[in-house]
Amino acid sequence: MLSWPAVALPPVTKEIKFPELSLFNSYCKVIEPVPSREPFTMYVCGITPYDATHLGHAATYLSFDLVHRYLTAMGREVHFIENVTDIDDPLFERANRDGVAWSQLGQDQVDLFRADMASMRILPPKRFESVTEAMPRIIMLVERLIESGMTYQLEGSIYLDGSRFGDYNDLPFSNTEAIEIFATRGGDPMREGKHHPLDPLLWRESSNGEPSWQSSFGSGRPGWHIECNAIAWRTPQELDSDTSNEWSIDLQGGGSDLLFPHHYMTALQGRMISGQIFAHHFVHAGMISYQGAKMSKSLGNLVFVSRLTSTGIDPMAIRIALMLGHYRTDREWSDEILGRGESLLARLRTVLGRQAVPNYRSVIDEIITELANDLDTPAALHRLDKYLESALTGDEEMNPGELSRFLDSVLGLAV
Repeated sequence: MLSWPAVALPPVTKEIKFPELSLFNSYCKVIEPVPSREPFTMYVCGITPYDATHLGHAATYLSFDLVHRYLTAMGREVHFIENVTDIDDPLFERANRDGVAWSQLGQDQVDLFRADMASMRILPPKRFESVTEAMPRIIMLVERLIESGMTYQLEGSIYLDGSRFGDYNDLPFSNTEAIEIFATRGGDPMREGKHHPLDPLLWRESSNGEPSWQSSFGSGRPGWHIECNAIAWRTPQELDSDTSNEWSIDLQGGGSDLLFPHHYMTALQGRMISGQIFAHHFVHAGMISYQGAKMSKSLGNLVFVSRLTSTGIDPMAIRIALMLGHYRTDREWSDEILGRGESLLARLRTVLGRQAVPNYRSVIDEIITELANDLDTPAALHRLDKYLESALTGDEEMNPGELSRFLDSVLGLAV
């Protein structure tokens, strides 16, 4: 699947020093430096293409864009992979409701998503892959689990067998709470015949009217979590032939609603397949709410990037407004927040439009320090805003070009 157009990153002056990037690890619950391996492998869970692109999506992908930009500015190579879940119940339900083919709905929404990401200057992934494209690798991984004895069959469906690895004794909360969450986030804990309520579905039996694929273990389609194992990793053949035998990726990212069960199950399956941890660092972005509730299709309170920009809202103002909140916090979207973003953008354009501005060496260092500390964009923008206020009346000492290039490269603000 084609990604969106690449963004040309301005070079960052070599004199600028970047400390190690530290991020909150959701499973360890500590802020720690990200892995230093090269290349840095980052996998971010993408959209299910039926309601793209609302501000909850935008906030999540902006968060990992900042990680991508920071590491790139440091001089590190980043292998960024993102998936598209183009097979899923909500997609089929929306297509049936609207009287369109599920594949056409998915394609239309992916096209809209690409346009929105490009408008907000989100760096594209090196590999942007749909579930349908990854099907051969998904089937290989399910076969591998079946051959290892880690699964059981239930009426044509294949499940991972929790009894083979301790019945989920490492859950982040009680078994009862986990089952309740599992039921509301794509799981089927009450299905009769399952060995354990939390056993994740690897392969779903064929159902009338739904797309299906042939495999050695029956006709059907994959479960949710195994899709990400397949897309985040290289092919099983490549992994088997790799003398380093390194399966683990460096960073698994997504919205905080994916922490459990999705990322927990993906990590669990990864260990069962490879014998290694799935990811060294798990990073999750907070939820965006509107009118007092988390944005969701069921509540009808989605705010779409494309609708904002169609009314003349500058995508850079949206980007700033989202960065005014910390990426890990659940936060409210409002006209007041957008107005603050527009105001800061206007001041930035005024200052950068001058022939000369006050010395900005210290503010660049301050912004880097704040970003290195768990992407503290509110603090970074506060530092920038203080500089802009002083620059409006300060001495003219330096050409603004270096500052402009730095803000574009690191914060994605092209003004």
